[in-house]
Amino acid sequence: MMSQVLKGKVALVAGATRGAGRGIATELGAAGATVYCTGRTTRTERSELNRPETIEETAELVQQAGVKTGGKGIAVQVDHLAPAQVQALVQRIEREQGRLDVLVNVVWGADFLIEWNVPVWKHSLERGLHMLRLAIDTHIITSHFALPLLIKNPGGLVVEMTDGTAEYNKAKYRLSMFYDLAKTSVIRMAWGLAQELKPHQCTFVALTAGWLRSEQMLDNYSVSEANWRDAIAKQPHFVITETPRYVGRAVAHLVGDPDVARWSGQSLSSGQLAKVYGFTDLDGSQPDAWRYVVEVQDAGKPADATGYR
Repeated sequence: MMSQVLKGKVALVAGATRGAGRGIATELGAAGATVYCTGRTTRTERSELNRPETIEETAELVQQAGVKTGGKGIAVQVDHLAPAQVQALVQRIEREQGRLDVLVNVVWGADFLIEWNVPVWKHSLERGLHMLRLAIDTHIITSHFALPLLIKNPGGLVVEMTDGTAEYNKAKYRLSMFYDLAKTSVIRMAWGLAQELKPHQCTFVALTAGWLRSEQMLDNYSVSEANWRDAIAKQPHFVITETPRYVGRAVAHLVGDPDVARWSGQSLSSGQLAKVYGFTDLDGSQPDAWRYVVEVQDAGKPADATGYR
């Protein structure tokens, strides 16, 4: 699809253990990039999220996807709340590669902390503040140490992964003050840091997937990727969901776009970029989840993805 377009590019996907991070890392590898896949969960140690996916598995998927293009996956265990670990990671990338072309901040791992539809005065303060640290502090810490290496060469790209577009999140409360703040803050972060990167000819964007069929989401509906449509019986709007590889292809196309600076500071979505760049999800469709959510799901209409994928 983008064979060897990114050969020679060095990427850091911070939070590549599962979900969108894994999908992004895999697609960057498929396009020929060398991808550092970081996270807390390895084959010998799990994070507090206590999921089975590991960074080694992600690196292996990157290697498999990059067999024909030279893409390479490198797993590095990093807690992105620990500045010393992030600094050591960036030093390693500089030592081994001499450059960093792409930074994708995907770190999250806070689903278990959310208390939906619970007002802030009743929500666990400890859990809420920890959610913000995982969602925001990790991204700031990683950018602090990685950007000096990235800006050494013009044309670098930073992608802040979030949930929801700026337009949607401004109009719709996300059912938890802590979650709402977590997901809107990184959009503003992308806009602000885009201003700081301008003199260095580097680009900073915010990006959201649609309704993601992550490993955890599939587990929530007791389905696998092979039979995901069975979940539609339980949740009809599941019909608009997309694989993590879809947003991965969005990132790969951004990296390969010689005019990527046109997007700097903007809030983007996988469905939006699929129309611009012409890529599809693994099944050949082009889910436009955020338009669907507004026009169908939130509007209270019966589930029907016709015209939306």
